[in-house]
Amino acid sequence: MIAASGTLAQIIPPSLVLIVLADQMGKSVGDLYKGAFIPGFALMGLYILWVAILAFFKPAMVPALPPEARTFREPSGKSGYLSLAVLAVLSTVVAVALAQNMEAVHSWWQGKEVTMVPTDEKIVVAMCGGSFVAWLVAVINRITRMGLLSKLAERVTFVLIPPLLLIFLVLGTIFLGVATPTEGGAMGAMGALIMATLRKRLSWSLLRQALGTTTKLSSFVMFILIGATIFSMVFQAADGPVWVEHLLAKLPGGQLGFLIFVNVMVFVLAFFLDFFELSFIVVPVLAPIADKMGIDLVWFGVLLAMNMQTSFMHPPFGFALFYLRSVAPDKPYVDAHTGKTMEPVTTMQIYKGAIPFLLLQLVMVGMLIAFPALVTGGLDKQVKVDMDAVGEQMMKDLNQEAGGAADAGPEPSPLDSATPAGGAAPVPGASDAPANGSGLPGIGDSSHSGGPAGGEPDDPMKAIQNAIGK
Repeated sequence: MIAASGTLAQIIPPSLVLIVLADQMGKSVGDLYKGAFIPGFALMGLYILWVAILAFFKPAMVPALPPEARTFREPSGKSGYLSLAVLAVLSTVVAVALAQNMEAVHSWWQGKEVTMVPTDEKIVVAMCGGSFVAWLVAVINRITRMGLLSKLAERVTFVLIPPLLLIFLVLGTIFLGVATPTEGGAMGAMGALIMATLRKRLSWSLLRQALGTTTKLSSFVMFILIGATIFSMVFQAADGPVWVEHLLAKLPGGQLGFLIFVNVMVFVLAFFLDFFELSFIVVPVLAPIADKMGIDLVWFGVLLAMNMQTSFMHPPFGFALFYLRSVAPDKPYVDAHTGKTMEPVTTMQIYKGAIPFLLLQLVMVGMLIAFPALVTGGLDKQVKVDMDAVGEQMMKDLNQEAGGAADAGPEPSPLDSATPAGGAAPVPGASDAPANGSGLPGIGDSSHSGGPAGGEPDDPMKAIQNAIGK
């Protein structure tokens, strides 16, 4: 459960995987964040549901905390769960009320009427509002010592609020339009530094370690990017994309066949490759093909991110499993609270325990394929522009302006209108005007139909389409 929960960071914003995929697909990071919001929390719900099922039907597999370890007790001996439940209900009521009146709040804040607020923004702001109310009640309770909350409820509030504040600094500022994803990440990092300083947990040695780890990770990514770029250049020179496109585009089943093949391939490759390698090597090959087949790249990116999440949970390179192995006891030990001798956790037990959560991840991949609205439902509606209609309107406007310019032209001088006796040739320069009567060369004149490109007409519509194609 701990290892599986750690992998949620790869799909729930602010996710590094989504940032890399957005860069490789040429899409907005904010769009991928919005698209992954509901699937990420849906996967978290599946995890919770599985643990609840085990707790009800096989409680021996998820034993409760020993009574000796339950240190938060009221003077009366009560556990304090009731106070915590009341505080949770209060925060939920405030969050729901804030979400239902989000348009009115935005109208008051911006000084103008706001009729629609995106769902993801409502969720983030409402959660932060409810959490702030819980934190405010806990602060008042600690300062005034009124006994409004139990020790357990107060401790839980002060432990959970700082991470929620970091979430708001990153996601809230991005969804509200205050900061870009890069700026949101910087604000989150600065908030974490301030929080560690206030808790007196930040030291120079820890800061140097964090900077060194960040530098190693950045260098690791850059070298992968260099290698992937070289591979891409060779692949392009050998017409690799054309071969792959012909191979995948002719798969039976159309879009569904393509999606099934791609997800099976990514799942198998995830046994041996990290998500960085998959993002820099595999995704640039698959994304153009998916785009040509009419697949929404934002939805496709979230689907791949959900699939790549499995690379952290299965051997032989499941990083989450290795992290858990490094902290789990490998020898018998004596529990500090109960005094009992506890058996070690074996690597095979970790692998077996990860299988149900791996299957839940695959179930979520299937749900995204079956219900694309889980991703696209939270995105802003795209404005479709009819380029043909735009080109026709531009041509009409140009013809009208040209006709008006010809009608409003300067009066001809006597010298221009004079003709030599005997009907001789006109005055030099009089024949230089366009014969189309529009006053502009290339419009309605067959002698200028070639255009400046030496053969192509001056068609604004074609110029717009060529510019878009470039």
